[in-house]
Amino acid sequence: MTVIQLFRTLRNHWKKSTFAVCVLSYGSYWLYGKHCDSLLRREACLVAREYGRQQISPQERLRKATVILNPAACNGKANNLFEKNAAPILNLAGVEITVVKTDYEGQGKKLLELMEETDMLIVAGGDGTLQEVITGLLRRTDQDTFSNTPIGFIPLGSHNSLSPSLHLLSDNKVKDITSATLSILKGETVPLDVLQIKGEKEQPVFALMGLRWGAFRDVAATISKYWYLGPLKTNAAHWFSTLRVRQYVKL
Repeated sequence: MTVIQLFRTLRNHWKKSTFAVCVLSYGSYWLYGKHCDSLLRREACLVAREYGRQQISPQERLRKATVILNPAACNGKANNLFEKNAAPILNLAGVEITVVKTDYEGQGKKLLELMEETDMLIVAGGDGTLQEVITGLLRRTDQDTFSNTPIGFIPLGSHNSLSPSLHLLSDNKVKDITSATLSILKGETVPLDVLQIKGEKEQPVFALMGLRWGAFRDVAATISKYWYLGPLKTNAAHWFSTLRVRQYVKL
């Protein structure tokens, strides 16, 4: 086929040609992103392996980490994100990890009330999981026992308000997870204030970046449903929620 015939074919089938170009472009972009993610994982694992190669005395033991993982975070993708991006780094670093998965909302508080001492506590989830863990920990009568226990955070949620405070500002999920996991291994810490809300009868609730309840919390849970609206999805969630409330009032 000559060049003239090729251009003539493309011109006569411009719709199919345009569609094919779009598909190829998207496929190339997707494959490039996967390749970059693999390089990030590999680089993080190489760093973690150096920690795992460090010698310890016969009297020392491996560091133990308790991971509170919320599998429902990030629309049910949190477990896969943790196993693929964070767990290999911790294992290569020689950390003995115990993963405790939450089954329902609020279970994190109960788990922390029963948790035994550990060398480090890692929260793998979103803002809600972190809030539950902090609340459960500070409600304990023996909370002073865990005063020196470092708390690590691996951002697996759809919305991670704490990430900017931890200098995790990229748009790449894999990069944020691997960077956060390596920061935990390096012992990097950031001081944060804790907000306490206490009623007359109920137990106090604690939070780091803020606390949402009522309509604000309901709307936050529906934002991901409007993903196709891009940057307008938050505004759309609030707008549709307002419409529903008005309909209920009219009824």
